[in-house]
Parts: sequence; structure tokens; C-alpha cells
Amino acid sequence: MVLGIAWIVYYYAAVRADPTVLDSVAGKPAFMADLLRWNYVIGFGAFFLGLAVSAHPSTPLGRGRGVVTGMLGCFILGLIWICTFYVLANDQLDSVPVMNDLRQSNLFVGIGFMAVGFTFATRWE
Repeated sequence: MVLGIAWIVYYYAAVRADPTVLDSVAGKPAFMADLLRWNYVIGFGAFFLGLAVSAHPSTPLGRGRGVVTGMLGCFILGLIWICTFYVLANDQLDSVPVMNDLRQSNLFVGIGFMAVGFTFATRWE
């Protein structure tokens, strides 16, 4: 989970070429710069995988009240992500980091949060 967040933050802050600058140069490492928006798939994929693994009964989030907390947290985060995207989509999305690069793919991120919420729901007893 932490690896996914770190991947996204590092790509956004250090590697990606700034689209607002005319002759912007991408940072290093070059393999990461060549992946372009696939970096977000890798980062969010690792994040969601980490959340889904935390739903296992051997972890604190995978049993008892942790399941309900994880499930509702993921559902609410997904809803907030999608609502924020729709509210800011017309004019102000360019000022929100990460969301400005994802554009319509923000819907996949919100739905991904909700899908992980369903993995927690399968553990609820």
C-alpha cells in the first residue's frame, strides 16, 4: 500500500514532465518517464492490492470492527473521489494534483476504492 502511494508521489513530483511548460523535460529514471500515465495504474494498483490484502483475517483490518471500518472507509473514499472529480471537472481540475493528470480515469480510481470496499464486505461476519 505504501509502495503504491510512494510510486504515485515520486512520479508526480520528480519524474513527470510539467504539461503547463512548453519545453518541459521529464525527470529520471527514464523507464518511469516512458511509462507516462501507466505509472498511475501501477501506483493505484499497488495501493488497492495492499488494501485488499489487508482484508485477510490474519490482519487487524480483516477481523472484527476492522472489516466494517475498512469497508465503509473505502466506500466513502470512492464516493468522495468521484464527487470531487465531478464538482471540479469543468474548470478547477487543473489545480488538483494527480487528478489533473488522470482526467476521466478518476472514475476508475473511485470505482477501485469501492471495489476494495467489496473485498472487505466479503469478510464481514
